[in-house]
Amino acid sequence: MEERRAARDGHDDSDPRSSHPAATEPDVRFTLANERTFLAWNRTALALVVAGLGIVQLLPPFPGVPWGRHALGVPLIALGAVVSVTSYLEWRRNQAALRRGAPLPRSVLPRVLTATIAGIAALSAVVLLVSAAR
Repeated sequence: MEERRAARDGHDDSDPRSSHPAATEPDVRFTLANERTFLAWNRTALALVVAGLGIVQLLPPFPGVPWGRHALGVPLIALGAVVSVTSYLEWRRNQAALRRGAPLPRSVLPRVLTATIAGIAALSAVVLLVSAAR
């Protein structure tokens, strides 16, 4: 009976070398949903990097604000890097929780993304106002 269960779920709980001796294989739908979420966050990260590069390289300079393009674009590029790395770490945490049958941990990404984008929007308004005043 124990051998059949181990063969079915891919884990031998009696094997001390097993990396997750108390873990069980989660329903494949949850694993795939976790992966889709990871990929969605990475698409967001890629969009942030591309937007930042576009601002720095393609946007015409703001009159009277030579630092404006870099002030807006570089934080977007950095945020893209942070989102990419954090999404992988969250994917791993979620996968481990699924295997343990534990509740999924809360994600920090929505708060980080919201705060940073709101800050960049406010900075954009300041750059535009300073540029218009000159």
